[in-house]
Amino acid sequence: MDSKRKCISCGKLKPTEELIKITREHKSGDIVIKPNSKTFGRSAYLCYNQECINMAFKKNKLNKMLRTNTNIDKEVLLGYTRLTNKI
Repeated sequence: MDSKRKCISCGKLKPTEELIKITREHKSGDIVIKPNSKTFGRSAYLCYNQECINMAFKKNKLNKMLRTNTNIDKEVLLGYTRLTNKI
């Protein structure tokens, strides 16, 4: 059975393979996109679509979920999704 997580933008439950995982590492406070399973920290999940990514940045949902002022550029996140051929 696959574990499911909720997209912070649209609220849909999806298998973790269908979502982008963004984690703020506990020790360093660094933001990691698609960390390995051993990365410990606060995480948020987004769908691999431009609408959800735009909404997360527009409504500041990513900062709220990670409880930080993230320095992730929206274009970096969109570029990641293009590199993985998900958009």
